[in-house]
Amino acid sequence: MRNFIFLPLIIILLLSCSSNKITPFFVFDSSNKKALYINSYDNTLKLWDVPFEETDVMTNYGMAHIIMSGPKTGEPLVLFPGTDASSTMWYPNIKELSKEYRVYAIDYPLEAGKSVSNCIKLSNKHAALFYNEIFKHFQMENINLLGVSRGGWMVTYLALQPNNGIKKIILLSPAQTFGGVANLGKVLYGINLKLFPSEKSTNKFFDVFSYCPDNINSVFKNQLYLAYKYGNSRPRLLNMLPFSEKELKTLTIPVLVLIGDHDIVNNEKIFVKVHKFVPNAETAVIKNAGHFMSIDQPVIINKKIVEFLNKNE
Repeated sequence: MRNFIFLPLIIILLLSCSSNKITPFFVFDSSNKKALYINSYDNTLKLWDVPFEETDVMTNYGMAHIIMSGPKTGEPLVLFPGTDASSTMWYPNIKELSKEYRVYAIDYPLEAGKSVSNCIKLSNKHAALFYNEIFKHFQMENINLLGVSRGGWMVTYLALQPNNGIKKIILLSPAQTFGGVANLGKVLYGINLKLFPSEKSTNKFFDVFSYCPDNINSVFKNQLYLAYKYGNSRPRLLNMLPFSEKELKTLTIPVLVLIGDHDIVNNEKIFVKVHKFVPNAETAVIKNAGHFMSIDQPVIINKKIVEFLNKNE
């Protein structure tokens, strides 16, 4: 059983490191390929139905690209996307999330997006330092973090660091955070897309990872396809081991964990561990939702997130 936990991550690691040459672009090995992807990224940003601004922050680990929305005096809410989905994936959620909160969506520097790493890999410690430099740059206090899939794992890791200034965290089907993959066979469709990117494999990927694939805008689908076609992301997923019972018991801030009832990465079994070891946790299963729950059921997801953030503890 233990092997089944790590097998998909081993495969992903092998595929994501299939090209180990260091280039000035890291994720994209030519300026033309990167330009095509960035054009698709900008097209997806047109789906954001609220005012936003884009900015870059230089860190010791490269340039961080941040999309910001919401009142400047609002409490900070930082968004962490899933692997290669980039900050644009929040297009169905940004309007509600930014009504009261100052939202910062950050692209991970070693995946498709607009952030640019200055090194070929980031350890967990260095990734945390990367984000903390951004928090410090914007002088954030009482920080709320929201992450999906791999982003959920990173959110949890940051919340476990000492003196982090984090107030609450929301985890949408966090990968590897509380255990292994629920449905290995279907997760392998993600591997297939990375290995053989095409319109067919992209559509199959969304059919498997989403319960409502028709809800996903074709512009965003094309962006993710180009991320796999032209990008060589290095998320280093083998760094994402499930957190220990001892670690989870120190996570005393309010935590919200949501999964879809058709989620192939997590199922309700993880809630046993969540409620047993996380002192201040809330959980819920979202009906008619898959791993892409923030797009499958945005109205429900947005409501649960905002209610959790607004709740006085």
